[in-house]
Amino acid sequence: MIPVELGTEKISKLLKQYATPAIIAMLATSLYNMVDSIYIGQGVGPMAISGLAVTFPLMNISIAFGTLVGVGAATLISILLGQKDYKMANRVLGNVVILNVVISALVTALGLVFLTPILYFFGASDNTISYAREYMVVILWGNIIAHLYHGLNGVVRSSGRPRLAMLATIVAVVLNIILDPLFIFVFKMGIRGAAIATVLAQVISLVWITRILCDKDNVLHFSREVFKFDFKIAWRSLSIGMSPFLMNLASCFVVILINNQLKRYGGDLAIGAYGIANRLCFLFFTLTMGLNQGMQPIAGYNYGARNYGRVKEVLKLTVICSVAALTAGFITGLAIPRLAVSLFTRDAGLQSVAARAFKLSVLMFPLVGFQAVVTNFYQCIGYVGKAIFLSLTRQLLFLIPFLLTFPLIWGLDGVWLSMPASDLVSFLVTLVMIIPLMRKFDRMESGETSPGEVQNER
Repeated sequence: MIPVELGTEKISKLLKQYATPAIIAMLATSLYNMVDSIYIGQGVGPMAISGLAVTFPLMNISIAFGTLVGVGAATLISILLGQKDYKMANRVLGNVVILNVVISALVTALGLVFLTPILYFFGASDNTISYAREYMVVILWGNIIAHLYHGLNGVVRSSGRPRLAMLATIVAVVLNIILDPLFIFVFKMGIRGAAIATVLAQVISLVWITRILCDKDNVLHFSREVFKFDFKIAWRSLSIGMSPFLMNLASCFVVILINNQLKRYGGDLAIGAYGIANRLCFLFFTLTMGLNQGMQPIAGYNYGARNYGRVKEVLKLTVICSVAALTAGFITGLAIPRLAVSLFTRDAGLQSVAARAFKLSVLMFPLVGFQAVVTNFYQCIGYVGKAIFLSLTRQLLFLIPFLLTFPLIWGLDGVWLSMPASDLVSFLVTLVMIIPLMRKFDRMESGETSPGEVQNER
């Protein structure tokens, strides 16, 4: 199937068609993460929640390397499909597998060897280290499966089959939710059981995705010829994926700093509260992530086909939807924070701290909806340098200085307030950067600017 509709169908219909399955899939994943935390919090205890929160930086490192390959390859495939270069698109597919296997194996090996000192560095204490280790040992052993599952799922979505990508994700999530209580409560495996359930669910979904990509009737499919390492393809994929890679890597270092600041100003309970607030924030942010995934093949295809008016239109519509989605998170955080966090724990102290964390963290959420979409848009059309810059502004240039200074003034509240403060400044920078590009797209529509001027300014 050749997704020519990406260049002809109405943009609103396309975004709905591509983003809805992605949003459903992302929401399902987020709900699983919440259910996973609820099972752990209710079935193991508040220190297990804190132990799980300590693993977030290491999880982000793993995700960073996965997006380095998967997101870059998916974007490149969308552009190649727009250019009708199907042979090269299939070669990209083969390199996705090769790169994911090699990189994930290295991450697994290094993670297992240095796991204990890494977790202590990330904010673990003697009270939480055992929980964090039990969880991450299993997750690291399943790292190759996770990378292949997420990478190939992105390829399926970019090739014009968003519903299949959604179904693969939902299968993994449903299996996860079913297996979690089985391993945690029935088999008495605690937090380790939650990790085992995650890996097993991903194995089953990966098998299904692999079968889809073995169908030779599809434009993108596995064959012997595609499994040849190509340095140029690898470099192009990795360069496009560098933006989300650096964003996730930066997120890792930021979470390390957050955990250590929380440990200093609020103790293990504050780290657990951050874990809960982070899960709730992520639930709403998944709406933006799903919209971004839906926008990616549309923007990439039309940019490759030089349909700049359609590229601009999909960006505007995605921004509007994203801002609306995160405004819902903003309202929830201000209106019912205590009710939301009560799902995760019965501990009154943890509830109080987590509710405060959630409320302060969402203060600039509507602005995040704009900034996240524009950052992803630059990545979709191959503007690697600008995408990387915008990815790093919030995480490194602004958030880290705020995290170091705000707690000196406001204590524990300063840690929470540093996040909306960085959101505000990042929004302003993003706004200044996107306006000139939109004006160039306007000139392209009127014929005042040549296609080469836009294509060459990456």
